[in-house]
Amino acid sequence: MATISSAGVGSGLDVNGIVTQLMTLERRPITLLNTKEASYQAQISAYGLLKGAVGSFQSALLGLSSAGSFQSLSATPADNSIVTASASSAAVAGSYTLEVSQLAKSQNLVATGQASTTASIGNGTVTIDFGTISIGSGSFDAVTGKYTGASFTSNGNGAKTLTIDASNNSLSGIRDAINAANIGVTATIINDGSTTPYRLSLSSNNMGQSNSLKISVAGDAALANLLGQDPAGVQNMSEVATAQNASLKVNGVAISKTSNTVTDVIPGVTLNLLKQTTSATSLTVARDSASVQSSVGNFVQAYNDLNSTLKNLSGYDAATQKGGILQGDSTVLQLQSQIRSILTRSITNTSGSLTTLSQIGVSFQRDGSLALDSTKLSSAIASNFSDIAALFAETGRTTDSLVSFTSNTGSTKVGTYAVNITRLATQGSLTGSAAPVSTTIVAGVNDALDISLNGKAASIVLAAGSYTAAALAAELQSKINGVSDFASNALAVTVTQSGGAFTLTSTTYGASSAVAATGGNGLANLLGTPTQVFGVDVEGTLGGQAATASGQSLIGTGDAEGLKILVSGGALGDRGNVSYSQGYAYNLNVLATNLLSSDGALNSRTTGITSTIDEIGKQRTALERRMVAIEARYRAQFTQLDTLLSSMNQTSTYLTQQLNALQSLN
Repeated sequence: MATISSAGVGSGLDVNGIVTQLMTLERRPITLLNTKEASYQAQISAYGLLKGAVGSFQSALLGLSSAGSFQSLSATPADNSIVTASASSAAVAGSYTLEVSQLAKSQNLVATGQASTTASIGNGTVTIDFGTISIGSGSFDAVTGKYTGASFTSNGNGAKTLTIDASNNSLSGIRDAINAANIGVTATIINDGSTTPYRLSLSSNNMGQSNSLKISVAGDAALANLLGQDPAGVQNMSEVATAQNASLKVNGVAISKTSNTVTDVIPGVTLNLLKQTTSATSLTVARDSASVQSSVGNFVQAYNDLNSTLKNLSGYDAATQKGGILQGDSTVLQLQSQIRSILTRSITNTSGSLTTLSQIGVSFQRDGSLALDSTKLSSAIASNFSDIAALFAETGRTTDSLVSFTSNTGSTKVGTYAVNITRLATQGSLTGSAAPVSTTIVAGVNDALDISLNGKAASIVLAAGSYTAAALAAELQSKINGVSDFASNALAVTVTQSGGAFTLTSTTYGASSAVAATGGNGLANLLGTPTQVFGVDVEGTLGGQAATASGQSLIGTGDAEGLKILVSGGALGDRGNVSYSQGYAYNLNVLATNLLSSDGALNSRTTGITSTIDEIGKQRTALERRMVAIEARYRAQFTQLDTLLSSMNQTSTYLTQQLNALQSLN
């Protein structure tokens, strides 16, 4: 009789092998879940790459969403050792002749020498005003640095005051206090090597004749003896550098400027004067075609980079016969469709002749990429330079030169809106009833005025002295504009004369613009019984709808909601149109923003995939628990079988032995 045998113990049945093979079959659902999870994890990684590509695409679009990227002009001087220049989009192409006969300089004053930089000098209040020194029939001694018979007229930008006390009354303390006050003056200490070597040097931070210094000191005599500087009176400091304006000619027109940086002579062009000339040089302002070529090229490259990523992730490779990880993914297909839809439609309301990319040489290729025809783009730049910006950026254009587009909001709809003005904005003012009773200001008698500017109140004190009417107007303007609370809120006045009477006019426009004089011992002398006129806001409509107003600005409602224009003057009635458009780069940037937002399509998709992965994890955990029980059952069953087979083997062996014994007896 044959014996049942196998390697191992007991019956020799390979329990482990049998259970392992059975469990492999039982674990097939888990294997399928793992495969599915790996596929979803790959999709998560692919979406990570896609998000990065969309983010890079958006970064490239940010600069292209601004009209300035496509409206650049260059300003090129023939000799950049004389002048350097730059041009904004507001410049106009043209050629100019330029002569620089004098550079602007700032005034520099030096005090008498001191033996120590740390010894106490004196306490007091220091007031620094800026203005013009006029010699007239007087003179200036270059050796002593003193004026004789000169006058000083404030520039009206405001006098600045600082306090010198026990904490800063040394020479170094005074220097530091002036610098820390940031009042337009730089202080340094110079050692001249004498027995009293330490000399305080003060320089006006701003160049030009109108930024010379007048320094008044109220307090200790020692402090006044150090700093007091009145070009028309006592001069305790010496002028070592005289303030002067830059003198130049542009196209033969003589011009004087307080700075060597000139921004308002040629519209949109900034000139940086470097040295005097002996003859005229030239300056050419031209359209920066290279910059526009670069901007359009960057747009094409940004799209192609994104398109390449999309193809790799969702396309099919015929050579390898494999599809991308996201092939057939609905979100990716929708993204591709949205981008193509934006790029193939025309841009409306541009107020120009360019409405499609093909007009400037940008076209789709068979593989879905964009190509740029540089020749066609150059032709478009030459013939329609100002229209290219509207193809790419968000732009607003007006047909009236005194009406300008300012801004818009996300609620503004693309369109052309008629502008109608029914009232222009005005400034608040205060006009004296007569000329000042006296132009001589006496301390404590007629030197104080309580003033309110756009609802903010302050008290000023005029410097005592005898003035001309013009000089007193400048002093009044300077003291008002020197109030720190006014300056910090961008509030100021201009003081003019009409029939001898002073008029104080706020520099702001609108219903909040108001000037009032509420008291002070100088009120009657300066203004008598003044008349107050309040400013008003502009009024009008945009696109036939009543617009809200703020100063000179109108803000649209309805379809034009958030569209803001500035009306700087002109007539009442119809004032043309304002056209608002959104170009390709702008729209693609909006799409990218929506895609990458927390509730955007890409994040929603990855959130959904992550939830699916989590669910797979839960299913696998449940199956793993089942596998433990199944494996235990299999082992129990085959262990019993092993035991049974072992018993049967033992019986077989015994019977074989007995049969053999019987044969031996026979």
